[in-house]
Amino acid sequence: MAVTAGFDTDAHGADPRDRLARELGTFDATMLVVSSVIGSGIFLTPAAVAALLPRPDLVLAAWLVGGLLSLAGALANAELGAMYPRAGGDYAYLREGWHPAAGFLVGWLSFFVIYAGTVASLAAAFGEAVAPHVGLGSTGALALAVAATVGTSAVNYVGVRRGVQVNNLGGWLKLGGTALFVGAALVAGGGDAGRLRPLAADGAPSAPLAAFGLALSPVLFTYLGWNAPVYVASEIRDPARTLPRALFLGLGLCLLAYMALNAVYLYALPLAALAVEPNAGAAAAHALFGAAAGRLMGVFVVGSILGTLHATILVGPRIAYAMALDGLFVGGAHEVHPEYRTPHRAIVVQALAAVALLVVLRRFPSVLDYTTFAIVLATMADTAVLYRLRRRRPALRRPYRAWGYPWVPALYLVANGGVALAMLVGRPLECAIGLGVLLAGWPFYAWLRASAR
Repeated sequence: MAVTAGFDTDAHGADPRDRLARELGTFDATMLVVSSVIGSGIFLTPAAVAALLPRPDLVLAAWLVGGLLSLAGALANAELGAMYPRAGGDYAYLREGWHPAAGFLVGWLSFFVIYAGTVASLAAAFGEAVAPHVGLGSTGALALAVAATVGTSAVNYVGVRRGVQVNNLGGWLKLGGTALFVGAALVAGGGDAGRLRPLAADGAPSAPLAAFGLALSPVLFTYLGWNAPVYVASEIRDPARTLPRALFLGLGLCLLAYMALNAVYLYALPLAALAVEPNAGAAAAHALFGAAAGRLMGVFVVGSILGTLHATILVGPRIAYAMALDGLFVGGAHEVHPEYRTPHRAIVVQALAAVALLVVLRRFPSVLDYTTFAIVLATMADTAVLYRLRRRRPALRRPYRAWGYPWVPALYLVANGGVALAMLVGRPLECAIGLGVLLAGWPFYAWLRASAR
């Protein structure tokens, strides 16, 4: 185990103990956002949103609000990431802004719930999408999910540069495939543009605020990954400039893609039909272009899931790695492979945690809500520490300053607080699991601190 040696930094805010190489540029970091965000959610979760909201304009509003909330969070993370260009993201920010215990608990939550949970969600979605087509039942779907987790972890184990090249290709394919699908829908016709008209007239159905908050749960899950570059900041060249650019450009591309895809879904399918479709992309392609196009879109969805699984497994281990540098993680997670230059032991720990989640929470929606609640808590903590650092360390070097401070970050905190409350009421079991994992981190923190002395 590494011994905590204070929180010294070099002149640019980096951790001098970090032995990961700076290999990533703006394009790499931007594609990391794209590949992390555009995965299974935009194809598999629109049904959950449509089932909660009775009007198409509310559905589109939920996707827009989710994107804007993510952008508000990105503003705060851009400032924090440029100040502290280290591995670990929110772990480093809360450690510096509040206390090592706060950093540990959020890092613990981020690693074991957000990233391991997202790996499990993506792997479960992959297994459930593929299993019926190869004659497998629920047990076979679980086996496919485990195999995808282990196999993708092995790819990331053997090299960062190779993994980034695969990720860049995947990002381009996702954007290109989305543009092709949306363009073909516009040219071919076959849907009903009337389904996209706002329905604000008297007597039009509305949704309670709690239902809109619950609808934001799958939406925010689908935007998960917009902050991926901050976790690999110690591997980014010129992070003071690259991090803000990659966050905003990557998230902007994803927001445009999501709004366009949801417009196509509503154009192709009545809202009631969309609410019961397990794969909105395949259903819309089938409705617009026929059965063969629906099957082709299904293949694209599976490929997109695998791409996001790859990106998530690349990013998540950097949290355990950063914690281990301070002696706050076990299993030698601070070690860098002498040949591959990857945090190889942290990758193994993440794979084991994700497989455990797959066994315990076997259904995709359950894993999704368990993960999304933790995302809301962690990103709220990130934003709150921005205020503290502005007050306590005003002279600290800030290569980027969050636009709209203090009002935009405050809006982000209020909106996410509302989402968290709606989830506590509507999904109490999954939220309780997330809170239980957070509280379970405290005795581990005390033990690890004592062991490091």
